[in-house]
Amino acid sequence: MSHRAFSKRVCEDKRDFDEMKNAAVEFYRVSRVPQDMERALHQLFLHRPADLHGYLADYFANLAAPPRISRVTGRQVYDARGRLSVEAEVYCVVHNKDKVKVIFLHVCGVHLVPESQERTEHVMAAVLWINEPLNSFFLCYKPEICSKLFWDFYYITGKKSIVEKPFPAVEPQKPVLQGSLAVGSVSLAVAKTGAQIQGIHLYEHIAPPAQFHIPVSLVTLLSCGKTSPGKLNLLEEVILIPKVGQQVKQIITMALEVQKEMMRIMKTLTNAFVCDSGALAVSHERAEQPLDLIAEACTNLGVPLGTQIHLALNCAAHELLDPSKGKYEVATGVLKSPDELVDLYQTLISKYPAVVALIDPFRQEDGDQWEKLSSMIGNSCSLLSDVSYKSQGPPLPGVRGHILKHINETTVSDLIHMTSEQQGNNCAFLLVQAVGLGLHYVKLGGLSGAERMTKYNRLISIEEELAQQGILVKGLTFPSRSSTNAISIQLS
Repeated sequence: MSHRAFSKRVCEDKRDFDEMKNAAVEFYRVSRVPQDMERALHQLFLHRPADLHGYLADYFANLAAPPRISRVTGRQVYDARGRLSVEAEVYCVVHNKDKVKVIFLHVCGVHLVPESQERTEHVMAAVLWINEPLNSFFLCYKPEICSKLFWDFYYITGKKSIVEKPFPAVEPQKPVLQGSLAVGSVSLAVAKTGAQIQGIHLYEHIAPPAQFHIPVSLVTLLSCGKTSPGKLNLLEEVILIPKVGQQVKQIITMALEVQKEMMRIMKTLTNAFVCDSGALAVSHERAEQPLDLIAEACTNLGVPLGTQIHLALNCAAHELLDPSKGKYEVATGVLKSPDELVDLYQTLISKYPAVVALIDPFRQEDGDQWEKLSSMIGNSCSLLSDVSYKSQGPPLPGVRGHILKHINETTVSDLIHMTSEQQGNNCAFLLVQAVGLGLHYVKLGGLSGAERMTKYNRLISIEEELAQQGILVKGLTFPSRSSTNAISIQLS
């Protein structure tokens, strides 16, 4: 290379270097990098930490852009019971890296047969909407608790997706948006992502009060519904309500002792089995039989009903109605009119004063019977109804509490909103949300099966965590049963 060519090359390199240097200066000026560096070094000198680079890493991490959702994916999976379900995955960009992933498994919240074609179609639709419109919808969103997600999803998918399910004219079912379980699964997955990024628990992310209390565990002891052996259909669940103030371990130990004693009493039975709720399903013909069984077990253990233990009966009456006859099939071949059912309940409550709550004793359309039963039983027992959907009409007469079920389109924001509207004794069926929302009760099912026992163990862990941090409220006193206003959040 000639001297002249070499000189020209040097000049070009210098010009390129000067241009790059000027561009860097402008970039740093616009981005205020010198000022940030000056403040960082000033703080570093003031604190003089042992780990200089660790201090600087934390300092600049606080200046970093907030995490943003980069993609949301969904796929078909099978849950612990072998039911087809939806799994939502949320990925976030944190410090320029796509490194955060939270997975949430959502079971179909609508009442579908486990292996039915309808269930398959709901799951397939949900996966489709998660991978396409919801993925685009959440792009660059902060991983925060979603509000109005169902209605955004509703307008994204279009009203034509509404599927009117066949129903008897006497009790029309609510229309179901096919694939709407995508809403509930993505909402909770996003909320969990936000909690994970902040390094806190989900219950703190949902509602971070200064102190927490642990909801009282309601344990399902027996199932005598339509899927259980025997003729009795009326009692979908017989639920143990422990005395307030006990630790989770104490409640579980007591419930296990009652369960063990019941099994000892029933040792000659061969057709008992553990049902999906984790409770023992036994063969009975009359509603008094399972209550007598529990009473005998408690008496043998020296824990009589009505003192340390009370009971709630989940009647699930809407599943027992024979539309053609306008009556409830409380047992195989035994039909009761709504008024006859009122008399049956009054007799049960009078004979078994330990029963302090009836869940869904009638369908919602039987408003006169709700009011009639409430006036007859007075303050001895509370009537609880399902408020899964936003009610368009007046509240049911005589109802002192509510069951809030976590259905397909229920978002975390919905849970916060609906629980804030209720006062008094609150009950939940979703573990972490129950703690975060400050609810008074939590129902996780029976004491059987890995899936349910994992939830009970998690509740024990949360109780221990809060106690160690000194933010666990003990000895919480709830309103009396005469003023019960319960909220139950149920995940099917």
